[in-house]
Formats: sequence, C-alpha cells, structure tokens
Amino acid sequence: MRSVLTILCLIALCSGTALAGQDRTILIKNGRVMDGSGNPWIRADVLIRGDRVEAVGALGDVAADEVIDATGLYVTPGFIDTHSHAGPGLASSGLSHGEPLLAMGLTTVFVNPDGGGSLDMARQRGELLADGLGVNAAQLVSHGTVRRAVLGTQDRFATPAELDRMRVLVRTGMEEGAWGLSSGTYYVPGSYAPPEEIEELAKEVAPFGGSYTSHHRDESTYSIGLIASVEEVINVGRVAGIPTVLTHVKAMGPDVWGYGAAIVERVERARAEGVQVFADQYPYTASATGLNAALLPRWSQAGGRDSLLARMDDPELMARIREGMVEGLARRGGADRIQFRRYRPDESIEGMLLSVLAEQRGQDPIDTAIELIRGGSVSIVSFNMHDDDVETLMVQPWTMTSSDGGLVPMNEGVPHPRSYGAFARKIRLYVKEKGTVSLEQAIRSMTSLPAQVFGMPDRGVLRAGAIADIVVFDVEDVRDVAEYIDPHHYSEGMVHVFVNGQAAIKDGAFTGVRAGRVLQKRRREIS
Repeated sequence: MRSVLTILCLIALCSGTALAGQDRTILIKNGRVMDGSGNPWIRADVLIRGDRVEAVGALGDVAADEVIDATGLYVTPGFIDTHSHAGPGLASSGLSHGEPLLAMGLTTVFVNPDGGGSLDMARQRGELLADGLGVNAAQLVSHGTVRRAVLGTQDRFATPAELDRMRVLVRTGMEEGAWGLSSGTYYVPGSYAPPEEIEELAKEVAPFGGSYTSHHRDESTYSIGLIASVEEVINVGRVAGIPTVLTHVKAMGPDVWGYGAAIVERVERARAEGVQVFADQYPYTASATGLNAALLPRWSQAGGRDSLLARMDDPELMARIREGMVEGLARRGGADRIQFRRYRPDESIEGMLLSVLAEQRGQDPIDTAIELIRGGSVSIVSFNMHDDDVETLMVQPWTMTSSDGGLVPMNEGVPHPRSYGAFARKIRLYVKEKGTVSLEQAIRSMTSLPAQVFGMPDRGVLRAGAIADIVVFDVEDVRDVAEYIDPHHYSEGMVHVFVNGQAAIKDGAFTGVRAGRVLQKRRREIS
C-alpha cells in the first residue's frame, strides 16, 4: 500500500504541473463545433487557456501558443460515461492511463456503479490519483457496499439501527465528494434490500444535489418483473426528489423482448408528473455479468460463497438450485447465448459458448455451469437483447450513453467489447450506418445530458468558461474495432482529445499526459 505521504506528494506534483501550464493557450481553428446541447454544428474556432475554454467563435488570427487546424473535423465536448467499471483499473499503475477510454473520446467516467465499489471515497480518490489519471473520475456511493459493511450478505431487512448506520455511511460518502448513490438491487446483497431502504438512503444524497443510478431489481422475469422494477426506480426519484437513472436500460431475454415501448411509457408518465427520470444505455445487444448472477437463485447466494457451496452439497437444496438455474438459462435464451469472458481456473474456455463446452464434455449445459461455479468465479457475455428495443430506448431524449465496461490488461480474458468500443460503436453503427439517431443527439447523450443529470455545469458543454474537456474527430473515421470473440482493440477516429486543457491524444497518438482529476461534488446551497 502506498503511504499517505506519497499520495499527498503526488497530488501536490499534479497540482503544480497544472498551475505551471495555466496560461498556455491552444487555438483549434475552422472546426465543425458542436456545443453538446443538441444544436447543429457551426463553423468556429475554440480558444483554450489553461484548463478552460476562453472563447468560441470566429476568432480570426488571435495569438496562441499552439494552433490546430480542425478543417473538416468535429469539435465537441469530451464524452462522459455515466456507468463505468474502470475504477479498479484506473487505480492501478498499469491501466491508470485510461487509453481504451481516451480512444473512445471519453474524458470523464463515473465509477462505483451497480451498488459495488469502494466505501471510502477519500481513500479511493488517493488511489486513483497516485499514478496520475488519464481521464477524470467521478465517484458514486455504492449501496451494496454500504449494506455489506453493515449486514454482510444476510438475506433480511435492516433493523432501524442498521438503517441509521447505512444512512451515516451514505452521508459520509457524499460529504467526501460523491455525486450520488448507485444500487444493484439485481445483485447480492442489494437484492435483499426492500425498496423502502433504497428510498431512505436516497434521501441522504438530496441535500448535496446528488443523483440515484440503479441496476434495478429485474430486467427480465427473475423476480418482480421488468416493468415493476422500472417503477421501483422511478419511485425512488419521486420519494427522494432527486434525478434517477435506469442504468444500462434494457429488456433482457426473449420473455420481455418488445418491452422497450412499455419502459418508455412508464418513464414518460413519470416525467409528466415532474419526476426526474433518465436512463443510460450501451449500444449492444449483449450484456455481461457473472454466471452466478445470471443463473443462480438469489436465496442460494445468501451468506457468501461458502454458504452457497454448502447448499450445493445438500441434495434437496441442490435440486431447488438446479430448478432455478434452468429457469435462469431460459431467461437468457439458452446455452448458445452465453459466452465465457473470464475463468481463471481454466483460461482455455474463455471465449467459448456454454453450449459448445457442454457438448465437448458430453453434459447437460446446467451440469457444466454447476461444475464451473463450483470451480471459481465465472464472467460471461450474454446475448439476450433485441435490437428493436435497443433502438426504441436509444432515441429517447432522456437516454444517455454509457459503456458498463471496465479496464483490463491487453489480451487478458475475452471481455465484452464495450470496454473498448461503446461510444465509437454508437457513432459508427447507430448514427452513420443505421441512422437511428442524429450525430447531434448522439453527442448530446454523451456530453451535456449526463452533465445535466449529475450537476456538472462546467463539463459536457463547449462554451466560454467551461472546462476544456474536448474531442476532435473525423466522423467518417470513427469506428469500434473490438469484437465479441476478439475484443482487445482500441477504437479509432479520435484525432485530438483534451482532458482539462491538456492533450491526451494528439494527431491520433497518445501523448502520455495524465491530466485527469477526481471530480468532487459539493453540497448545494439550501434556502
């Protein structure tokens, strides 16, 4: 573990570097400037001074330390990922550069999603800054981590005293600069929490102007059903009076294909009532999770892995578990829709379909899944969405763009390609090839809309006074290269990427500059 002194020295060094370049000017000339609001592009110049945009417009021959000719290129705010699992990678020395993120045009990522992640915001902030950050990171307080700290993985309601302890932990996280509360009520231990628990904890973020983002309880037919689960998230916003986000919104599995329209109807109804409901979405028809989460009944996972294995050794309980796994596999569309992305006990199966592995072993797919679960942690890609639903949800003006991706060492495992390609894929496939959304709407979903939802007035926009998180790209060259079976490829097309006014990508090449910051939300003034 790095010492506190080392971390403080590094923070001071970063601050000194920023101060040294505070007056440096960069002029981006003749670009197609899109301000992030959804407005069409205009021909304009952008002047950067230090870490901020000083002017946007026809600036003529204004003097600058560096001039970039952006003729034929789009100039937009840097992209914001509202749902990222990149936090652990960014906190490691080998991945803190964030190059896969920068290659997609990302300049800010929200970490600790799905109710998981660090409990100590200050400590995590130090870990993120220790080796320098390639991108900005914004922290969320994780409900699952908070609950685990108080109740472990017990399948029960919290007592009033335990709920008070959780309130304190959420409030402390917000006081340390978090931007809101994340939950994963689909996952253990969040799945054991009643809606009232989430509502009470969400009230703790309201005085800070925070938001609530949720991998909600059911995206299919696992428990309460997709639509009831959407209503549960909406009600958190209604009760707590804060913006709420249906994170990586989807209709997962054949049982609910076509439900995209029903989600839209519920959200629109709530928004008409004044509830601040939004969604984010990654532009793929496959999700990614753990095999345990995909197939095992939630009751079987209470108490952790040792308790699960004990239940699996009990013939009567194992029969019930197997029955639940059969239902879970059906919800996912069958064994030919599950691809292994990481399994350290046997790396040879990574990239293989469950159906293929079961056939090789001469087994029923459920038996194969049971053996793998007994052997260790299994991460999967699950091909379980219909593109009609993806597009129905994508076109909504309240839908943001996210990746739900992480940061992994190059060529390690077979991760979901979204970790390398989500934002580029949306532009390549859904803007250029399919025309599902306009470029203006796509950019808004990646910039000003997430900044609005989370309360970042100086980011996600391209105007005088805003922070100079800026991307410059040729829209014809933007493309995702990562594929499901061959994911370890950076996206292409970003010519320049500026993070806090410093070039992280210049002329299509990484500069090695790490100008990212851990962004801290402050308590709003309450009259």
